[in-house]
Amino acid sequence: MPPETLTPERILEATEEVLRRFGPAKATVVDVARALGVSHGSVYRHFRTKTALREAVTARWLDRTSGELADIVEDEGPAEERLGRWLAALFESKRHKADDDPELFATYMTLIGESGGVVDRHVTDLESQLARIIEAGVAEGAFHASSPAVTAHAVFGATGRFHDPCYAAEWSRPEITADFEAVRDLVLRGLRG
Repeated sequence: MPPETLTPERILEATEEVLRRFGPAKATVVDVARALGVSHGSVYRHFRTKTALREAVTARWLDRTSGELADIVEDEGPAEERLGRWLAALFESKRHKADDDPELFATYMTLIGESGGVVDRHVTDLESQLARIIEAGVAEGAFHASSPAVTAHAVFGATGRFHDPCYAAEWSRPEITADFEAVRDLVLRGLRG
């Protein structure tokens, strides 16, 4: 059987496994190439630098969350219900990433610190999704917001405790779900204004 074609996606999958195994301080492009059974030059043909590879794997990790949430934005139904689901899905996605694979989560927190532009694009994407739901709510007459984009930014900031990784240590507390629901309900009531 011929070997699999080396693709950026295969490289990113291997990079994630190498990061899980060695951590961000010790993982190298040579380790990734070894895991794929190719030369490190082959990896560099797809990702010109180690930094580019690390940014791509970080973006891929963050994009998984954005993709899940985009489905909620596109769903049919009242904006208020979609916004509540979107906020809950964001919280659950981040919480599961932290709880299910704490070593990889810690690795990504290191990478995120190195990849400010990737994080900024992720936040912009999430706020854009929020703005679309809020705009739909305004069109339905369910929400009152003079600027959906400004309101989305405020909602994202107000709910930061439930999605910003700096709060990850709090996400396993027993009362966190009740705290989230209280904040979500407060945000929804405020938008009904």
